[in-house]
Amino acid sequence: MRIGLILDSRLSTSKIAELGLLAEKYGVHSIWLASYIDSREPFTNLSQLAIKSKRIKLGPIALNPFDTHPIRILSGLLTLNELAKGRANVVIGGGGEALQALDLKPHKRVRAVSECVEILKSISKGSPLNFDGKIFKVNNYNPFWLKHDIPKVYVAANKPQMLKMSAKHSDGIMMSDLPPIIIKDKVGEVLNHIKARENDDFRFDNFMAWALYEDREKAMNEAKQWLGYRGLFRRWVITTFMSDEEYDVIEAHKKEIYQMPVLNTSSVSGVPDSLLEKLVDHLTLTGHVSEVDHKIEHLLELKESGLTDVALELRSDPAASIKLIGEKVIPALK
Repeated sequence: MRIGLILDSRLSTSKIAELGLLAEKYGVHSIWLASYIDSREPFTNLSQLAIKSKRIKLGPIALNPFDTHPIRILSGLLTLNELAKGRANVVIGGGGEALQALDLKPHKRVRAVSECVEILKSISKGSPLNFDGKIFKVNNYNPFWLKHDIPKVYVAANKPQMLKMSAKHSDGIMMSDLPPIIIKDKVGEVLNHIKARENDDFRFDNFMAWALYEDREKAMNEAKQWLGYRGLFRRWVITTFMSDEEYDVIEAHKKEIYQMPVLNTSSVSGVPDSLLEKLVDHLTLTGHVSEVDHKIEHLLELKESGLTDVALELRSDPAASIKLIGEKVIPALK
């Protein structure tokens, strides 16, 4: 199973390059930057790493066709791919907090993501692109300067229609915060759709938070604070490890949970800490550094469920996390 890392997209371009080069040294497969509304622009923020690195893949996650036209996404992707000499990737999604912040209403979400992926995958060296979709139109787009292979395009997908579409058009899917029992079902669902794609290297990824520190309390507080960004508000996921009544408590405090990073707190009035800790235990890889073997066991379980890749999001002290992952996790998963 390949290991990718999601770095904090609010970090500077030089810091992203420094951490990315360290990750490359330890054999990390890919570096991703999330495209949050208050982050630095991801293509630009990966530019130094693209130029300085040699092997590591890199790209943004997860761009959407509602706040950025697919051609503008493609232009940024191909430029990054040129800087990286063919090592750029991208994840396309149909949502995200940017849509809420900009008050954008996704229209025909699966269709829009599908057409965006088709546009990104249809470009070829030396041939102008014309695309006549139901949502997007492209006339004579011709990036004549292309020299490298077309980047891989993945889709952020968890639900049936998006999974089916991804199986048809993309190079893989990136799920988020799913337990092994659900991942196994999702992988099987997609494999049923891609039977006709013989010899196809379709990838199955899962986005997860990683927080293993010398200070276990620090790790737990960080993980609890960011639970609102962990695909938390999905009853069909959460009730695989807690009751409907417990989930009702979480749902009733959605606004307060989202506010934890803003308020720099790791608790919510009305939500028992034990409930937040249960969410951390099932949705993230969190704890003391001495618990790394237990986290490796969980990753191996995910691999057994059908994952080919995992994307670990790092926050505090990313250099120490990269070192731990490089020395302990990557060798264990090979």
